Amino acid sequence: MTDLALVTDLSTAVERYLKHIGEADEYGAVDLVLALLDDGVPAERVLLELIAPAQRRVGELWAADQWSVAREHAATAVTERAVAAIATRVRPTPRFGRVAVACADGEYHQLATRLLAEVLRLRGWRVDFLGASVPAPHLVTHLHQTGPDAVAVSCTLTTRLPRAHATITACQAAGVPVLAGGAGFGADGRFASALGADGWAPTADAAADLLEAGLLPSFPAASPGGPPRPPSPDYARLVAGRADLIARTMRALTEAHPPMASYDERQREATADDLGHLTDFLAAALYVDDVPLFTDFVAWTRDILKARGVPPAALALGLRLMRDQLHDLPRTHPLLTAGIHTAQSPS
Repeated sequence: MTDLALVTDLSTAVERYLKHIGEADEYGAVDLVLALLDDGVPAERVLLELIAPAQRRVGELWAADQWSVAREHAATAVTERAVAAIATRVRPTPRFGRVAVACADGEYHQLATRLLAEVLRLRGWRVDFLGASVPAPHLVTHLHQTGPDAVAVSCTLTTRLPRAHATITACQAAGVPVLAGGAGFGADGRFASALGADGWAPTADAAADLLEAGLLPSFPAASPGGPPRPPSPDYARLVAGRADLIARTMRALTEAHPPMASYDERQREATADDLGHLTDFLAAALYVDDVPLFTDFVAWTRDILKARGVPPAALALGLRLMRDQLHDLPRTHPLLTAGIHTAQSPS
């Protein structure tokens, strides 16, 4: 049996659960969530007030360089088993319609989507959980075969917005409304609206409430400014030249930043990865014409690199050199200039 305090305030159990998953202790994590269920705690509360906050802490610990990627992956794998244990223990009878739940093509962060699927199932929906990175054509085939009332599409990284847009458009063409969710659509859902989704929800329980109330579509059919503008031609050129841009910027950075001469292979690979991520976020910002999308990522990168001993000046230099390489893509310049200012700003 669990302590009564844990039943009334699950926040006190988060650290205990985090300790289990941080040690890859599958039995301890599963035993804890099942004990809470046995004590009468609703499964939805366990999912949203225990498991979800603990996983957010996992991400924070990784970002602060306190947990390795391997430890983060192990913790997430244990949580997947804990969620599966809840699904096995609690089996409500469906009383609503059918919802397909999937990650956009190229999106591999599926745990939040799995939590949504379980909350919908607990609320009485028949749920088809399709998992990570579902290509739009395959998702549409599933929709034609099963005829769901709605499809919930998750996008965690804004770099996946172009593919999420293709998924939204394909599902709607098949006659199925799309509920968007995930951090990639913006904290306020602005990208979900801009890309034409029928609705957006910030959390799993909010999504369930929206569907249960029959509130799709919840966005206006068209914004006052009309449909989204087509992506800038610079977007396509940036994406096509991604590998060459990273290679050219790496060469320029090696010449301009003497400490790089002593970098080992791992450090050089990490620098190239950072430039790749910056390029991907730059492309996404071009796609949706949104400066904060890029500058927010630059600020996050600045703080991560600072925690790992890399000075902000190095990030600002990399962005300036990248801007120099993109002299023929003028739409990128305001974004990169804003990014340079952000990199130089205090945390």
